[in-house]
Formats: sequence, structure tokens, C-alpha cells
Amino acid sequence: MYSRTKNFFISILLFFLAGLSEIGGGYLVWLWLREDFSWMLGAVGGFVLFLYGIVPTFQKTHFHRVYAAYGGVFIVMSIFWGWLIDGTKLDTFDIVGTIIAVIGVLIIFYYPRKGEKVWSK
Repeated sequence: MYSRTKNFFISILLFFLAGLSEIGGGYLVWLWLREDFSWMLGAVGGFVLFLYGIVPTFQKTHFHRVYAAYGGVFIVMSIFWGWLIDGTKLDTFDIVGTIIAVIGVLIIFYYPRKGEKVWSK
């Protein structure tokens, strides 16, 4: 049981790090190209985006499942990034869409499949 809980929290951490890398790196590139910040900021953003490509490889399941579930994580983190960093006020549709995305992640990534022992390792 401890191993399953540990793997669950590690997967959450990896999703969070991947989201932070993709959104943070993309934001730095955005600032460079759209807000006239230094090209160096864009280069750092590109490197952070490269790290995003590495982080998901540490998940303990199939590629398609990681990236499908990560899509939902990306939605959630993007909404919160807009709220926390850009100061955008969330509306009902942001909240409902975020809840739907979380449900999708839970089903795609965490619902046990017959014959798979991904979370018991």
C-alpha cells in the first residue's frame, strides 16, 4: 500500500514539474516574442521547454497515457497560471472545464486496468 501511495505522489510531482516546465518555458518565449523582452529570456524558455520533454519520461506507464493525462494537467495548470501570474479572473466556464479535465486525468491515468500493475511497483 505504501508503494502505491508513494508512486501516486511521485506521478503528481512529475505532472506538476512537466506543467511548470512547459508553461513556464512557453511563458518566457511569449515574453520574448510578444512583450519585447531579451532574446536571452527566449533562450532560457527554450531550454526549459526542452526539460519539459524529459520530465514525462519518468512516469511509470505508457507514452500515450502519460501525454493524454498530461493534457488535462496542462489545462488545469494553464488556468491557474492565468489566475496567479497574469491576474485573470476565472469564470464559471474556467472552473467547470478545469473540473472536467481533472476527471479526465483521473480516469485516463489513475483508473486501474485489468492485468496492469503500474501502481504496485
